[in-house]
Amino acid sequence: MKKKTHFYYFMKSLKTHIIFLVIILILFPSLIISAVLVKNYESHAVSVRESEISAQALLIANQIGSSDKFQKDQITSDLESQIAILSTLYDGRVLVVNDVYRIIYDTYNQDNRKIIIAREVMRSLRGETMISYDSENRYIEMTIPITNPEESSQKAKGVLVVSVSTDSIGLNKDYLKNLAMVAVSIIVFAFGAFGIFAAFVLTRPLKKISSAIEHVQGGYHGEETLQVNNFTETIEISEKFNEFFAKMKVMNDSREEFVSNVSHELKTPLTSIKVLADSINSMPDAPLEMYQEFMGDITNEIDRETKIINDLLSLVRMDKSSSDVNIENLNINELVEQILKRLQPIADKQKVALVLESFRPIMADVDEVKITLAITNLIENAIKYNRNDGEGWVHISLNADHQYFYLKVEDSGMGIPEESLDHIYERFYRVDKSHSREIGGTGLGLAITRNAVLMHRGAIKVYSVLGEGTTFDVRIPLKFIV
Repeated sequence: MKKKTHFYYFMKSLKTHIIFLVIILILFPSLIISAVLVKNYESHAVSVRESEISAQALLIANQIGSSDKFQKDQITSDLESQIAILSTLYDGRVLVVNDVYRIIYDTYNQDNRKIIIAREVMRSLRGETMISYDSENRYIEMTIPITNPEESSQKAKGVLVVSVSTDSIGLNKDYLKNLAMVAVSIIVFAFGAFGIFAAFVLTRPLKKISSAIEHVQGGYHGEETLQVNNFTETIEISEKFNEFFAKMKVMNDSREEFVSNVSHELKTPLTSIKVLADSINSMPDAPLEMYQEFMGDITNEIDRETKIINDLLSLVRMDKSSSDVNIENLNINELVEQILKRLQPIADKQKVALVLESFRPIMADVDEVKITLAITNLIENAIKYNRNDGEGWVHISLNADHQYFYLKVEDSGMGIPEESLDHIYERFYRVDKSHSREIGGTGLGLAITRNAVLMHRGAIKVYSVLGEGTTFDVRIPLKFIV
C-alpha cells in the first residue's frame, strides 16, 4: 500500500509532469522528423536512380532502333556490351523485346526467344515510357519504346525492359534509419536530463513555499515573511501569502486578546455579584433600603453578564445559520420605530436625543430577527458612546429607491480613529483598549451587524471623525435574491 502511495504521488508530482512533457515534446517531433527524412531520402534516391537509368536506357533503345540487325531480331555485340555494362552497373536485368512480344536478348540468358506479354510492354509498344518502383521488393522497372530516331513516324519497333535492384538504397535507408534512432535517443536522453534539471529548478520555489507554510502551521512566531523571488508567479504568491499571514497574525493576536478580555468581562459581573451577596450576608441587620440597593446592583450585573453572553451566542448562531434565513416581507418603518421605542429609555438615561426621519414607506424582504439585531446594535452603540452632557444626539434616516432601502445612523459621539476604520468589523478587535465599549470592548457587536447585513446581500460603510461623531450607512435590497 505504501509503494502504491509513493507511486501515486510520483505520478501526480509536478516534477514528473514537467519531465514527461519535455520528453514527449522532444520525442514525437524527433520521430516525425527522422521518419520524414528517411522517407524523403528514399524518394530522392529512387528518383535519381530512375533518371540515371532511363537516360542510359533511352540512349541504348535509340541505338537498337537504328541498327539494321534489329530488323533480323539481332543486336550488335557493341550494344550487347553496353547493355551488359548497364545491367552490371545497376545490378539489374535487361530484356530486348521485338514488336511481336518475343524476347531477342536477355542479360540473364534465361528467357531468350520466349514470349512476354505484360501490360507495361504493350503500352510501351504504343509509344509510352513506363517507370514503376516496388518499395516492398526493392526494385525499379521501366519499359522504353525502341524507335529509330531517324524515322519520322517514330513507331515502336520493340521494347527495352530494364529491371534494377534498389538494395543499396534500402541498405542506406536502413542505415540512415538506425542513425536517426540513435540521434533521437541521444536527443531524448539529453532533453530528459534537461527536463529533470528544469523540473527541480521550477519546483524548488514551490518547495520553499510549502516549507514556509508548514513552518507556520504550529503557530505564529516572530516576524516571519515568505520571500520566494525566483519567478513573477512566486513573487505574487509570496505577497499574497504574506498578506494572509499578516491578517492571521492580527486575528491570532486579537483572539488571544479576546479570550483574555471576555474572561475578564465575564468574571467581573460574577465577582461583583459575589461581593454584593457576601456583603448582604455579612450584614443581617442592614436596613431594607440597603438590601434593595444591593439587589438592584446585583440585577444590573446580571444584565451585564447576560448582554455579553447573548452577544457571544448571537455571533455563533449567525455563523452556523449563515445560509439559513427566515425571509418575510416586513414594514421597515414600523420595525425601526419599534427598535427606537425599546432603546428610548437608554437614550433618556444617557441624555441623548433620538431623531427618526422617514422619507417614504418601505416594504422589504428581510429576516426580522437578524436585521433587528443589526439595526439595534448600530443605534445602541450610537447612544451609549455619545456625549452625556445633554447635547448628544443620534439621527436615524430611512429612505429607499426602486431596488434598495437605506438606513443611516449618525451620532455626535467620540468618533473612531482613522487607522481603526478598516478593522472595526473584525471579530475581537478593540479600538480603545482602555474602555469597555462595543467598538473597543468585546468587539462582537459590529461583527454581528456586518454579518447580518451581508446575509441580506447588503452593504455597510462607516465614516467617522475623531471627536466629532460617526455615521454608518447601510444598504439592503428590497427583494431577497437567493
